[in-house]
Amino acid sequence: MSLQNISQVLGDKAESLLTYKAKVSKEGLHLPGADFVDRMFAGSNRTNQVLGSLQALYGHGRLGNSGYLSILPVDQGIEHTAGASFAPNPIYFDPENIVKLAIESGCNAVASTFGVLAAVSRKYAHKIPFLVKINHNELLTYPNKFDQILFGSVEDAWNMGAVAVGATIYFGSEESSRQIIEIAAAFERAHELGMATVLWCYARNNAFKKDGIDYHVAADITSQANHLGVTIQADIIKQKLPENNGGFTAINFSKSNPKMYSDLSSDHPIDLCRYQVLNCYAGRIGLINSGGESKGASDMTEAVTTAVINKRAAGQGLIMGRKAFQRPMKEGIELLNAVQDIYLNKEITIA
Repeated sequence: MSLQNISQVLGDKAESLLTYKAKVSKEGLHLPGADFVDRMFAGSNRTNQVLGSLQALYGHGRLGNSGYLSILPVDQGIEHTAGASFAPNPIYFDPENIVKLAIESGCNAVASTFGVLAAVSRKYAHKIPFLVKINHNELLTYPNKFDQILFGSVEDAWNMGAVAVGATIYFGSEESSRQIIEIAAAFERAHELGMATVLWCYARNNAFKKDGIDYHVAADITSQANHLGVTIQADIIKQKLPENNGGFTAINFSKSNPKMYSDLSSDHPIDLCRYQVLNCYAGRIGLINSGGESKGASDMTEAVTTAVINKRAAGQGLIMGRKAFQRPMKEGIELLNAVQDIYLNKEITIA
C-alpha cells in the first residue's frame, strides 16, 4: 500500500497523523529496528534460548527482521465465546484455519489457546512461531465474573514447541494481586525454559468509568499497567490504543504529576501512545497495540489508523484478530497485509 493510498484511507485525519511532531522526542527512546533483539536483550538477563525465541518472533513473516511485529491472536473462543466469535465465519471453529490465516497473511506469530495450538502443533509449530495464551477470562460462569485463570502449564506450551507464552493481567481489579504473582512466576518459568513472554496489560475496574467516560483506555492508567508489565519481565507488552487521558485525576486515585499531562503527553493520539511507549522502559520493551473488535465496513480505516498511530509513536506493531478472522479468509489476509504495509513503508516515519 503506497503512502497515497494510506492517506486516502485515513481521509481527513491524514495530515494530522502523518505529519505530527510528538511532544516527547524520539531521541530519548529505544526505537524499533532490525537489530532490536541484539540492542535491547543481548545485555539483559535473558538466556541464549530466550534470545533465540525472541529472534524467531522478530525474524518471521512479512515484517521479519524489520523490528516490527504483526501477530494474529485468536483466543476469543474463550474470551468472547466461540459462537459469538466464529458465527461471522464458522471455518475458524477449526484450529487449522486459524494457523493457515496467520501463515498466509505473513504474520510473525499466531497466538491462541492451548487447545487450538496443540491440535495442530506437530504440523505447524516449525512453520510459524506459536504464542500460547496461558490464562483466560471464561464467560460461562453465571453471573459473569471477570478474572483471568490459568488454563494450563508453561511446560505444556514448551512441549508443543511454542516460542512464547502470553498472559493477561487485569490491573486494577480485585484479583490483580493474585494475577501479578501468578504470571510473574509463570514468566520466570518460561524464561527458564527459553521462551519469550508477552503480557496483555489490561485495566479492569467498574470505577474506571466515570461521568460517561471510560478511563480503561486512558493513557495514564494503561501506561502504568505497561510499567507494571515490564517490571515482571514481559518481553513484549500488548495494550489497547489510548483514547483519552487523566484517569488518575478524574477518578481521584493513585498518584500523578501535572507534567504527565502537560509535558509528556497531549490530546493527540500519537502523544497518548508515545506515553505508553515511554512507560515500556522508553521503548526497551516493545509495545504492540490491539486491533479491537470488528465493526464491518470501517475495519480497514480503523486498522490502518491504529497502525499509523502505533508506528509513529514508536510502537512495534499490532496484534489484530477479530477484524481479520470475522470475514472471509481472503479479505482477512488483505487487511493484515495492509497493516503490515504501514510498517514496511519507509515514508511513514517515527514522530
